[in-house]
Amino acid sequence: MGKYFGTDGIRGIAGKDLDAELACKTGSAAATVLNDSVGERPRVIIARDTRVSGDMLVTALSAGLCSAGANVTLLGVLPTPAVAYLTAKTGASMGIVISASHNPFEHNGIKLFSKDGFKLSDTLEGRIEHIIDSNSAIKMTGGNLGVITEDNTYWKNEYVQSIAAAARGRYGNRVAIDCANGAASETARMLLSQLGVEFEIFFDEPDGVNINAGCGSTDLRRLREIMKTGKFGVGFAFDGDADRCLAVDESGGVIDGDMMLAVFARYMRAGGSLKGDAMVGTVVSNSGMEVFSRNNGFTFHRAAVGDKNVLEMMRVQGCNLGGESSGHIIFSDDARTGDGQLTAVKFLNVLAASCSKASELVSDIPKFPQVMPSYTLTGGVTQRDAIMAHPKLSSEVARQQDLLAGEGRILVRPSGTEPIIRVLVEAKTEELALEKAEILINVIKSL
Repeated sequence: MGKYFGTDGIRGIAGKDLDAELACKTGSAAATVLNDSVGERPRVIIARDTRVSGDMLVTALSAGLCSAGANVTLLGVLPTPAVAYLTAKTGASMGIVISASHNPFEHNGIKLFSKDGFKLSDTLEGRIEHIIDSNSAIKMTGGNLGVITEDNTYWKNEYVQSIAAAARGRYGNRVAIDCANGAASETARMLLSQLGVEFEIFFDEPDGVNINAGCGSTDLRRLREIMKTGKFGVGFAFDGDADRCLAVDESGGVIDGDMMLAVFARYMRAGGSLKGDAMVGTVVSNSGMEVFSRNNGFTFHRAAVGDKNVLEMMRVQGCNLGGESSGHIIFSDDARTGDGQLTAVKFLNVLAASCSKASELVSDIPKFPQVMPSYTLTGGVTQRDAIMAHPKLSSEVARQQDLLAGEGRILVRPSGTEPIIRVLVEAKTEELALEKAEILINVIKSL
C-alpha cells in the first residue's frame, strides 16, 4: 500500500483524512499523468455513491482535473462497476468513483479506473502519489483548461441494459433486494423490472447518512427477517457502491461470497464455461472451499484480499471466475470488476436452470467453523502497521497456530482501507476458534 492509496483507492473520513484539498490535488495529479500518456486532451468520467460528502469531493476532484486540462463528464450516482464498464464503453481516458464502498457514511474514497475499465496499477498510483507530494501537477490556463458536462441518464440506462443482457431464463419466485441505501437504489429497480421477475426493493431511500446503516451486505439481520416471512424465494444485499452481493435463502440462511462462488463454479463447469476448471478465492476464504473443489473436480486458488488481487490471480491462472467471501464476485468474461447486480442476475440464472431452492444450492458446501473479529485502532494506520510488525504479535500467532495441531489455521491481517486489524481463526469448533481469536485480540490491545 502507498501513502494515499490502499487496497481499493484513497480512503478516509471525509473532511478530515480525505478533504477537498486532497481530492483537488488527486484530480490534477491524475490529469497530469493522463496528459503524459494520452496524447490528446484527457476525458474523465466521474460517478459517486449516496454519501453526503460526495458533492464536496466530486466538485473538488473535478476542479483539479480541469485545472490540469482534462474534460470531465459527471454521471451522478452510479455503482462502482458501472464506471468500470462505462470507462471502456465510452472511450474515456479514466473513470473515477467517489465511494467508500461498505464503510460507514462519514468515510469516503476515490477509486480510479484506467481506460480499459480495470483498476489502476500500483505503478500508476505511485506516480499520482509522487505528483501530489511534489506539487508538480500541470497548471493550465486559458483555453487549455478543462470543462465539465453532465450525463446521468443515458449511460445509466446503458449500464443496466448490459447487466440485464446476462439473464438466462426466468426465476419464478419473488425476489427481495436490499440496496443498502446506496448506489443501487435506482439501478436495481430498473434492472429487476427488465428481468420480468416479481420483486420488492428495501433500503432504497438514501439521505446522505444512512448508507450501509443497519442494512446491506455488511448487516444482513433485517434482510434475514424479511426472508423469514416466507414471501420470497431469495434475497440479495448489495453494499454502498454495489460491487458486492450476498444472498439470503428462503428461510433466512446466509449465503456468503464463498458459497456463491462454489455455486457458480459448479454451474459453469457443468456448462463447460469454467476456464481451467478452476476458481480464485482469497486467503480468508473458508477452508471448505478446497474440500468442495476437490469433491467436484476443479481447483481452488487463493489470492491476497482485495478484488484487484483476485483479478490478478485470475489472469495468472487463466480463470474466469473469482471472488471474496465478502461478496465481490468477478466474472471476467462479463465484467472488469466485482459487480453485485451482475452477481444477483447470475445467481437467479442458476436458480432458474436448477429448479432448486436457494438453500438446496448450497446444502452440500462444507464450511468449517470460522470467526473473524476485528480491532479498531485509535492511532490510525501508522499504529496499525507498527502493531502488525511487532514481534510479540507474530510470536503469539505462531504459538496459537501450533496449539491447533494442524486442525485449523490463523491469519492476522490489516485492513487495506481503515486502521483496523482483523483476526481470522478456523478450528474444530467455533468455541475453540473464539478462544484463540480472543487471545490474539487481547495481544493487539496490549500493544
